[in-house]
Amino acid sequence: MEGGIHTSTDTSAFKECLSLTWRNPYVLRLAFSAGIGGLLFGYDTGVISGALLYIRDDFKSVDRKTVLQESIVSMAVAGAIIGAAVGGWMNDRFGRRRVLLIADFLFFVGAVIMASAPGAALLIVGRIFVGLGVGMASMTSPLYISEASPAKIRGALVSTNGFLITGGQFLSYLINLAFTKAPGTWRWMVGVAGFPALLQFILMLLLPESPRWLYRKGREEAAKVILRKIYPAHEVEQEIQDLKESVEAEIKEEGSSEKMNIIKLLKTKAVRRGLTAGVGLQVFQQFVGINTVMYYSPTIVQLAGFASNRTAFLLSLVTAGLNAFGSIVSIYFIDRTGRKKLLIISLTGVVVSLGVLSGVFHETTTHSPMVSRVETSHFSNITCPDYSSALNSGAWDCMTCLKASSPDCGFCSSPTNKLLPGACLISNDTVKDMCHKETRLWYTRGCPSKYGWLALIGLALYIIFFSPGMGSVPWIMNSEIYPLRFRGLCGGIAATANWISNLIVAQSFLSLKEAIGTSWTFLIFGVISVMALLFVIIYVPETKGLPIEEIEKMLEGRALHYKFWEKGNKPHEKSQAT
Repeated sequence: MEGGIHTSTDTSAFKECLSLTWRNPYVLRLAFSAGIGGLLFGYDTGVISGALLYIRDDFKSVDRKTVLQESIVSMAVAGAIIGAAVGGWMNDRFGRRRVLLIADFLFFVGAVIMASAPGAALLIVGRIFVGLGVGMASMTSPLYISEASPAKIRGALVSTNGFLITGGQFLSYLINLAFTKAPGTWRWMVGVAGFPALLQFILMLLLPESPRWLYRKGREEAAKVILRKIYPAHEVEQEIQDLKESVEAEIKEEGSSEKMNIIKLLKTKAVRRGLTAGVGLQVFQQFVGINTVMYYSPTIVQLAGFASNRTAFLLSLVTAGLNAFGSIVSIYFIDRTGRKKLLIISLTGVVVSLGVLSGVFHETTTHSPMVSRVETSHFSNITCPDYSSALNSGAWDCMTCLKASSPDCGFCSSPTNKLLPGACLISNDTVKDMCHKETRLWYTRGCPSKYGWLALIGLALYIIFFSPGMGSVPWIMNSEIYPLRFRGLCGGIAATANWISNLIVAQSFLSLKEAIGTSWTFLIFGVISVMALLFVIIYVPETKGLPIEEIEKMLEGRALHYKFWEKGNKPHEKSQAT
C-alpha cells in the first residue's frame, strides 16, 4: 500500500488533484467551502495594512501614537490566540463543522462593529471579535480539509486553504485600492470582510461533519456514508478498516476513546515528536517576518521612498499577488517534492531575500536627501521647530527630519528631483497640501531613495520563496501529523503558538524599527530564518503520501533524518513490507 502511494504522488499527484474536479467534485466542494476560513484569515491580515493608512488620517490620536496603531493590528491577533486555544478543545468536543459556523458568526459581528466604529476603542473591540473567528477558523479549516481528503492528494487539497489565505490577502489589496477614493474609505475596507463569513456560514450548513470525527464519536454509519463519497470504491473499504483499527487501538490504550489529558499527551512519543515539529514550524512561520511584510507592506513601501498611499497600495498589491501565486506553486509541488524539501528550499530563499532587504534599507537610511535651508525657508512660518533650533542643522537629512517629534515633521522634496535637498516642515494636512500644490512629494514615513525599486524586488523575492514552503507547509503538517484522539487539541496548541508569535511580531515591529532601524530589524529576521532552517533539517519528518493513520506509526519509530534529499519513511516502509 505504501509503495503504491509513494509512486503515485511522485509522478501524478497534481494531475490526480485536477482530475478529481471531474471525477469527484464533492471532495473539492468540501475543501473549498472549508477553505473560505483561510480566505477570512488572509483578508483580515491584508485589509488592515491598507485601512490603517486611512484610519490614521481619520483618527489623529492613532496617527500620533505608534502603540494605538500596533494595538489595532495586534488585538485581532490577541483574539486569535484565544480563538485558537478554545477552538482546539471545541473541535474535539463539538466537531469541526460547528466550530467553523461559530467562527463565521464571530467574524461577521466583528466586521459590522469595525465598519461602524466612531473611534479607536470600538474599532479595537471589533478587531478582537474578528480575531476570535480567525483563530478558530485558522486551525479548523485545514483540519477539516485534511480529514476529508484522500491520502494521495491530501497535501494539495490542504494547500487550497493556503491558496485561499493568500487569495484573501490579494483580494483585500484590491478592495483597499477600489475604496481609496470612496467616502468612508477604511470603513468599506473592513466592512466587506463580513461577506465571505456569511457565505461560508451558509455553505457549511449544507455540508457534513468530518468523517473521522464522526467515527471517533461512535457514529460509524454516518462516517462510512461520507467516506464512500470521498474515496473511490476500490479504496474506501481499506480506508474504513484503517480508521476502525486506529480508533480501536486508541480505546485499547486509553480504556476509552473519549479519555484525554495533557499528561498522557506529553507521554505519547508520537504526539511529543509531532508537537515539536508542528509547534516549531508555526512559531518560525511568524518569526521569519511574514506578517511584518503583509501587515505593514504599504508602510514598508513608503519607507522605501514611495510617497503616496495609492502608490503604496499598487506596489503592495504586487507582493500580495506573488503570495497567491506561491500558494498555487505549493499545490503543484507539495505532493511531488514533499513537505521537508519544500521547507528547506523556501527558507534558503527567505534568508537570501532578507539579507537583500537589510542591505537595501541600510543604504536607504544612510543616503537620504539632505535638508536645504533655502528650500525650507521657501515655506514661511511652518519650518520644523527642531530643525530651526538645531546647532548642526547643516548635517540634517530627510531621516533626521522624520525623527523629529516636537511636533512631528515631514520632508517636502525638491520640485525638480526628489533625490535633491528638500524642506523640513511641520507635519499636518495643511502643510502636506501646500507641498503637493508645488508639484513636490510629501514624506512622513520614509524618505525618497534611488534604491526604492530594489526594496520592492527584495519584498517580491521574499514572498516568492516564503509562500510555497513556509506559507503553506506548517498548516498542512499540523493537520496530518497528530493521532486522531489528540488532533483537535494538538492543532489548537500549535495554532495558539502561531498566533502568540504573530502577536509578538505585530506588536513589536514598528517599535523595533524605530529603536534599531528597518535594516537591523530585517537582519534579525534573517538570523531567525537560519535557525528555522536548521530546525527543519533536524526535527521535521516527511509525511508525503502517508495515510493519516500511518503517520502516527512513522513518528513512533522515527529517528532524526538529516539527509532530507533522500526519500523519507524508509524504516516505516520496510516494516510495512514485513
